[in-house]
Amino acid sequence: MDRRKFIKRTVQGSIVLSFPIVSKANILSFSQPIRFGVSADIHVDIIHDVEKRIHTYLEDMKKQQVDFLVDMGDFCHPLPKNKAIVDFWNSYGIETYRMLGNHDMDHGTKEEFMSFVGMDQRYYSFDKDNIHFIVLDPNNLFTGEEYIPYANGNYFKHGDQRTYIDSVQLEWLKKDLKKTDKHCIVFAHQSFENPTACRNREEVRQIFEEANKEAGFNKVIAAFSGHDHTDYVKQINGIYYIQLNSMSYQWVGYNHRCETRFTKEINEKHGSLSYTIPYDRALYAKVTIKNNKLIIDGISGHFVAPGPEEVGITDGTIDGVPLSASITDRKLKY
Repeated sequence: MDRRKFIKRTVQGSIVLSFPIVSKANILSFSQPIRFGVSADIHVDIIHDVEKRIHTYLEDMKKQQVDFLVDMGDFCHPLPKNKAIVDFWNSYGIETYRMLGNHDMDHGTKEEFMSFVGMDQRYYSFDKDNIHFIVLDPNNLFTGEEYIPYANGNYFKHGDQRTYIDSVQLEWLKKDLKKTDKHCIVFAHQSFENPTACRNREEVRQIFEEANKEAGFNKVIAAFSGHDHTDYVKQINGIYYIQLNSMSYQWVGYNHRCETRFTKEINEKHGSLSYTIPYDRALYAKVTIKNNKLIIDGISGHFVAPGPEEVGITDGTIDGVPLSASITDRKLKY
């Protein structure tokens, strides 16, 4: 549901001949600001206070009158017990664009999850004013001969074959970028810059960069990802790769497990919670696109004690991922 209007502005007293020749991309930059909320890795099936976190997020985004929401995957398993959460989210009436996360298929297929949350396609694109948004699906195994969709946790058994953008999707991406003359923002659950994320990330990045070269301007300006539960931005060949932190926690595994952080009752009800260090509040961001800037307004939080050092993580990372309990405010020019 797009409530914004395109506003044409005139400059009184100007002489037409005095205007410089500008590219179509620059002309398009004069549209109204676009505002959207974005969240990642909520993990309804793991975090103990998920209703409170989602309520905080949706209330804030409603108050700030964002144009739409983006959920970046690892939302929930498509099980009857989670139907109430999906219904609660939908009750806010805020247009939401979703994507597949690897854990969304722990207990079902892509089709089952998509039907559960109301997704029509596993990868797709849409326009909002002067921005073209692209949602991708790296949740595929590749055997060297065929692509196999994630389903029922099959990726757990195939670590060396997982996280690929399939060839059909790559061809679609090339055509989709070619068809638009707008600036583009990409979303995918897994990153296209982290070596442990999307395995054919370099091929994907090459498609982005070739689209920019062919267009003569930075057509693809940014790619958002979740999955790693961390907070940073890298710029590669003029494109921002933005890691959005989990709404809920960092996974620290068996070696840093803590069963004293919460009560016995909570730990028994949420069996995987002790393998995490939760954040003390819901983490999410509001993104505003205006005047050739991506403005990210995040949330600053803390780890619920005992924190990383208290459970034996002394270098500030877990499996090479920087530990953070926040989403940093940023202003990124393009």
